Amino acid sequence: MDESSQVLKILSGLAISIVGFQICRKVLPWIYTNIVGPQLIGSSVNLAKMGEWAVITGSTDGIGKAYARELARKGLKLVLISRSLDKLKAVAKEIGDEFGVEVRVIDVDFTAGFEIYERIRKETACLDVGVLVNNVGISYNYPEYFLDCYKADPKFLCDIVAANIHSVTHMTAIFMPEMVARRKGVVINLSSTAGVIPNPLLSVYSSTKAFVNKFSDDLQTEYKAHGILVQSVQPGFVATNMSKIRKPSVFAPSPETYVKSALSTLGFAGQTAGYLPHALLQLVIHFTEALLGAQFARNLVLKNILGTRKRARERQAREQQKKQ
Repeated sequence: MDESSQVLKILSGLAISIVGFQICRKVLPWIYTNIVGPQLIGSSVNLAKMGEWAVITGSTDGIGKAYARELARKGLKLVLISRSLDKLKAVAKEIGDEFGVEVRVIDVDFTAGFEIYERIRKETACLDVGVLVNNVGISYNYPEYFLDCYKADPKFLCDIVAANIHSVTHMTAIFMPEMVARRKGVVINLSSTAGVIPNPLLSVYSSTKAFVNKFSDDLQTEYKAHGILVQSVQPGFVATNMSKIRKPSVFAPSPETYVKSALSTLGFAGQTAGYLPHALLQLVIHFTEALLGAQFARNLVLKNILGTRKRARERQAREQQKKQ
């Protein structure tokens, strides 16, 4: 074997070793945080010991209500915060009667001004809040190009930012100081898979969810030494009113199934899809980007979302014809 062949063999071996190392570095932690930890070991975070109360925003339906039920099941008293007082009262009675815990409600519109946070602060001032779930959020009715969306309703885009970003920052600012003082507490911020994969035609929504991921990650670094656990949860499709999916499936689970899975990841993952099929979806898209290029992955997602947009617009047209 000549010298050039030996060099080529060494370089090939080195390249294979580097690729193998990178795969192990990414895949093994993924297996631990998504399979071994949550499904085989189970979360060691005792939420009931964080404080007497849990605060959940956007809690009258879907994922927020499912978090409320699971936290009540664990014995925590609840503060439910949403827009509709009638729905809040109904959910509070349902959960209170079923789990025998005290449930308080605060009706605020998270697209309103800063004064809502002063009201929340005053009405929760004497409570020992150990768990905060920032779940409230707004998305598009259907995928749409940014300029068309802005032209149709510029205030709607302001509302998305208010509900998806301002709520997370201000609610965290209200409740984290006491958690830091007690050196214990959990903050769960609901992001979205949309925030970590290409998501054209939902650009403002996905950008707000990317903010939630970044905010949560840096907040955890800042306050981990103070005993605070901050988690960003990134669901894919869940069978809720927001997603307009009525029938649960493996890839679009019920809110109850999703939340039980997401809670099992506490202590294992600061950033998590929360549910194994959703984690697999993220993994496939990220590997597609790595193997075939980011632009290929973006175009693939765009094609799928354009199909969703077309079907939604056709359905909207049919509904308008029926009304005429």
